[in-house]
Amino acid sequence: MDIIIVQVLLGYVLDLVLGDPSMIPHPVVIIGNWIARLEKLLRKHVFSPAGLRIAGAAVAVLITAGSYIVVSLILLAASRVNFFIYMLIAAWLISTTIANRGLACAAKEIKEVLVSGNLGLARVKVSWIVGRDTSEMDPGDVTRATVETVAENLVDAVVAPIFYALIGGPALAMAYRAVNTLDSMLGYKNEKYLYFGWASARLDDIAGYIPARLAGMALLIAAWITNRDNRSALAAWRRDAELHPSPNSGVPESVMAGALGIRLGGRNSYGGVVSFRHYMGENREDLRPDHIARAVEMLYLGSFISLICCCLVRFLIISWRVLA
Repeated sequence: MDIIIVQVLLGYVLDLVLGDPSMIPHPVVIIGNWIARLEKLLRKHVFSPAGLRIAGAAVAVLITAGSYIVVSLILLAASRVNFFIYMLIAAWLISTTIANRGLACAAKEIKEVLVSGNLGLARVKVSWIVGRDTSEMDPGDVTRATVETVAENLVDAVVAPIFYALIGGPALAMAYRAVNTLDSMLGYKNEKYLYFGWASARLDDIAGYIPARLAGMALLIAAWITNRDNRSALAAWRRDAELHPSPNSGVPESVMAGALGIRLGGRNSYGGVVSFRHYMGENREDLRPDHIARAVEMLYLGSFISLICCCLVRFLIISWRVLA
């Protein structure tokens, strides 16, 4: 079997089994620290809008290229030591770009806290996985925020890393995660990051475009397998996805909303500033904590479908090239 397919399959399983052990430094955390350092350094010397745009683009290029080069060098060194060590490190690096288990566990914890009636703790826990203000959320808001995050991160933290790993191995998967981390730290459309974060935001939009559509199709298949309303999910995709502020996040969120029979989107607050996000799906059911559990089920099934389909496509392409 193709080495990269084996690495991706092993990485996927490692994430499901181990998640992200706290005793091992996580590459994404290291990437985030370097982004913060570069931003702090450049902001001491650059102030004009044009200068901030150039500086922000430089950070995006340096972090993305640097992530790719560092991982490539690590794998090169490992390959010269031992093939087994090389495969193990490659699989582990891929597993760090995938966050199936971590995302599911975080969502389940929020669901359990909501069921217990501890709204204050639920607000705190949801604040760890979303960027919006959570202090005034009611149980429905907490549920909505959690389901939206699960749907969005099916793309950012599962399908996209798998997609890029199958194209270019662990190095390209890590480069994608660097792009996604850049966007999560710098890609805000506020006064502070309007210029400095524009390159990171655009790069993330481009990198996530195909994976978002793959995730949408995987969720449609997952809805069909689980006897959920895949027709409403498809209708929501066609009707609502393009109305989302993100060209990519609207796809999984609209499909998830349609499949679960709920309505996502609505009023959000960021730094005390209230904004309205277009509704995704139809309000056939009131939001309840058990919708989080259903979203997690869709996450797992959608990620597995994406994994199998992407691996199959790579296998067929390689086989065609061999036979041609």
